[in-house]
Amino acid sequence: MEKLGKYIKPYVGFIILTMGIKLLGAVLELFIPYFMEIILDDVVPTGKLFPIFLYGGLMLLCAAGCLIANVGANRMSAVSSGKITRKLRYDLFEKLERLSARQMDELTVPSAESRLTSDTYNINQLLARMQRLGIRAPILLLGGVVMMLGMDPVLSLVLISMLPLIGIIVYVVTKKSVPLYKEEQTVLDSVVRVLQENITGVRVIKALSKTEYEKNRFNNVNSELTRIDQKAGMITAITNPSTSLILNLGLTLVVLAGAFRVNSGSSQSGVIIAFLQYFVMILNAMLGITRIFVMWSKGEASAHRVAEVLALPEDLVVMESSASDTSNTSCEGSGSDESSASGASSASASGTPAHIEFKDVTFSYTGIGANLEHLNFRLMRGESLGILGETGAGKSTVLNLLMRFYDPQEGQVLIDGRDVRSIPNEELRSKFGVAFQNDFVMEGTIEDNIRFFRPIEDADIRTASEDAQAAEFISAREKGMKAEVVVRGNNLSGGQKQRLLISRALASRPQILLLDDASSALDYRTDAYLRRALHKNYSDTTTILIAQRISSIRNCSHILVLSDGKTIGYGTHEELMQSCEEYRIIAQSQMGEGRESA
Repeated sequence: MEKLGKYIKPYVGFIILTMGIKLLGAVLELFIPYFMEIILDDVVPTGKLFPIFLYGGLMLLCAAGCLIANVGANRMSAVSSGKITRKLRYDLFEKLERLSARQMDELTVPSAESRLTSDTYNINQLLARMQRLGIRAPILLLGGVVMMLGMDPVLSLVLISMLPLIGIIVYVVTKKSVPLYKEEQTVLDSVVRVLQENITGVRVIKALSKTEYEKNRFNNVNSELTRIDQKAGMITAITNPSTSLILNLGLTLVVLAGAFRVNSGSSQSGVIIAFLQYFVMILNAMLGITRIFVMWSKGEASAHRVAEVLALPEDLVVMESSASDTSNTSCEGSGSDESSASGASSASASGTPAHIEFKDVTFSYTGIGANLEHLNFRLMRGESLGILGETGAGKSTVLNLLMRFYDPQEGQVLIDGRDVRSIPNEELRSKFGVAFQNDFVMEGTIEDNIRFFRPIEDADIRTASEDAQAAEFISAREKGMKAEVVVRGNNLSGGQKQRLLISRALASRPQILLLDDASSALDYRTDAYLRRALHKNYSDTTTILIAQRISSIRNCSHILVLSDGKTIGYGTHEELMQSCEEYRIIAQSQMGEGRESA
């Protein structure tokens, strides 16, 4: 809970004022039985009415003051806890946005969602309850005991002797429940994950008739969550009845002892009635304290989970700039050829650093087995690279490293001779225009999706949509650019979504264009028009295309063929047809035996 200190600190004064008002309300409430005892034992025997009205009026004033103080303090607690939670939730969201891809992989999206929602809610409830009950309940408990001691120390000792038993119960219950609530939040992550997968894949689930299977899968994690919640609930449920039982036994002993003391003249009947009132206060105070401990158990578990994320270190720290080695590095691998070596030599001779360069890059997502191994290639500004390979060959990993979603274990990734690790993220990411095969389409207009909250002129948006071959289907819609797109773009076809995403990538006129299988849903004619527009209108843009079609990459300046993270071919289309058997087999299967053109 100490991790929340910096969020609570700005509101300490406001919280102290809230608790001060709560304290005033609790003190006023404590005087009500006291005035009643005076009326019964001291005023009634005299037969005078004025003192009765006087003390009765004081009781009414105390009750009214208690009501106003409690209502006001409760509202104030809601304000402060809400503001603290809002700031905490904002910082948690900001932290999640800054996490590296590796850290997010370890955390998982469902866990991030539950920490941002249910965990922050539990913290909010803890802060609110602590302000409402954290002062009132202890004051009523201790104040009630003090008032009873002042009236009749002997009878007070009967109830006081019960308090250690209650303390033991609360301690044991809290110690047992905290681990369970931590486990419950972990299982809740699994529930969120299964729910998220079902919502995202609902069409596939229905198409493959796996509804019953998914219902059973959800039932399993839901049952596990219910089991843990019930177990924690059964433990915490012991507190209230056991506390009530012990205090009621104490009250029974008080009534019995009080009857004997009144009969012997050692006490008065008004004291016994006041004791009953203080007993009710003490009982409610103990129940309030037990509720605090239950909320503390949940809040502590949630605060620990939130603090884990907030305490994560910066994974991709920007390194100090240094003179990068931009000397000639020929592209290695079993597919390295004379053309790549000659291209590197000419670049080196001119003294101009490559726009993009991978120097002996090795990377693994898990640390077990390399996803990329000793990868080398160089691209000058305006050149294009096509990447081909089977699923899992490491094609998308190249883009992840270039955009610095991950850092390589070995080697360097350079842009204009600068290691990407030395380029601030904002500067680095501003260089790219990116479109993935299954990218994010948000609810809004077509224009909103292309602009994506960037300061881009309307003319650039129109130009980008034309180059991406999206203008035709956009103009066919009644509202054109203002046409609505539903969640995940479900009212667009696969090809329309891909053209929309490519428009987004082109709209900012990026220095580097990355297309990760972004035209797979396009027909050959549209794909050809797209490549022609890119070649004509983006000649200064360095482009990397990942594709499964030879026709999409055959005209690239360089083609990289990957297999199991290793380079098995690098060169132009014509060179690879001669030097790389795997490439030649793919090309012949797609374009026909003996054909070299689409």
